[in-house]
Amino acid sequence: MENQEIFWAVNIKYLRLRQKLSQEALAEKLGISRVKLNAHESGRTANPTIDDLINFSEFFRMSIDSLLKIDLSKLSEQKLKDLEEGSELFMKGHNIRVLAITVDSEEKENVEYVPVKAKAGYRSGYSDPEFLATLPKFNIPNLPRNGTFRMFPTVGDSMLPVPEGSDIVARYIQDWTKVKDETPCIVILKGDQDFVFKQVSINKDGTMLLQSFNKQYFAYTVPISEVIELWEYYSFHSKQLPEPQTDMQQLMKMLQEMQSEIKTLKSGAGIR
Repeated sequence: MENQEIFWAVNIKYLRLRQKLSQEALAEKLGISRVKLNAHESGRTANPTIDDLINFSEFFRMSIDSLLKIDLSKLSEQKLKDLEEGSELFMKGHNIRVLAITVDSEEKENVEYVPVKAKAGYRSGYSDPEFLATLPKFNIPNLPRNGTFRMFPTVGDSMLPVPEGSDIVARYIQDWTKVKDETPCIVILKGDQDFVFKQVSINKDGTMLLQSFNKQYFAYTVPISEVIELWEYYSFHSKQLPEPQTDMQQLMKMLQEMQSEIKTLKSGAGIR
């Protein structure tokens, strides 16, 4: 078997020039020295570290696989944009989203809890086992075995009827192409944006639609490249008792049930 040609060095330089950045400017954005960046671009770094692979991948919105194996300079501008804005490689995430986990003494995965004060650190340490080791850990009975779970606190009233201050238990989503419309998720966003608990839908234009459960809040979209992680809702824990339904809420529930029954009857009768 012939050795696989690696395009890491030429791709890093090509993508930097495509964004019209100097080595000094890109190095500053990546949090590395210009000397180190120059070593990558000149091919003197034969085996980039995992941290470097993830760092460049997230900045350029390209999968690690693409950065290593594809000569990006040979692609059309449209193909490059497809790779950046929600391509199948990026959406599936197997090569760019590295999830660190912790296990107990019996080698079972823990459920880590991300307290409010740890949110800022989580964005930079979510793939760092040493950071995760500092988080509180739980073993929650009866969780499905086929998944990785984490617990996140909620802040604000945009997730009502889930009470404010609840803790959301959610399952990690690796492949975003399998997310169905209006899937309830904890969404971890880049920058100084807060973690949000929203109904998530993936748009074909490379954006993600985020809808609040509380209809007083407007829906909005974010570029998929701004999303670090998705965690699908599994359950929530709260000290608050659910409030009794109002007459209007009961009426709305009855109407929704009637609409569902009518739709089922029409479908069974072949009526459109």
